Amino acid sequence: MSKQELVVVGQDDGSAACCPGLATAPLDDVQAAGLAKIFKALGDPVRLRLLSMIASPSGGEVCVCDLTPAFDLSQPTISHHLKLLRQAGLIDCERRGTWVYYWALPGTLERLSAFLATTRTDEATA
Repeated sequence: MSKQELVVVGQDDGSAACCPGLATAPLDDVQAAGLAKIFKALGDPVRLRLLSMIASPSGGEVCVCDLTPAFDLSQPTISHHLKLLRQAGLIDCERRGTWVYYWALPGTLERLSAFLATTRTDEATA
């Protein structure tokens, strides 16, 4: 299957064309605003690391108790960064007793990947 035929998972309602790749078509205002929100959330090194930690475990989710010790930041600051990642649609969470468990939302990650993917392979190999 070529890259032009890929459909973003979780967007079967016809909105798969919401974010054409960089090399296929320019974004309209609505598309640009939606992607800018996501990229803005990823524009902070702490949030980028948090997303990496959340998306990488084999179990698919991470307890906040495992995230906080990895940073030299207070718990409220970590919670603020996690809130921004949730608002951008990159992660989701669920409270289980005292702890909150986070997981990455594959649909948003695939949307970003599809947008950044280029079909101009001849330029990449040059």
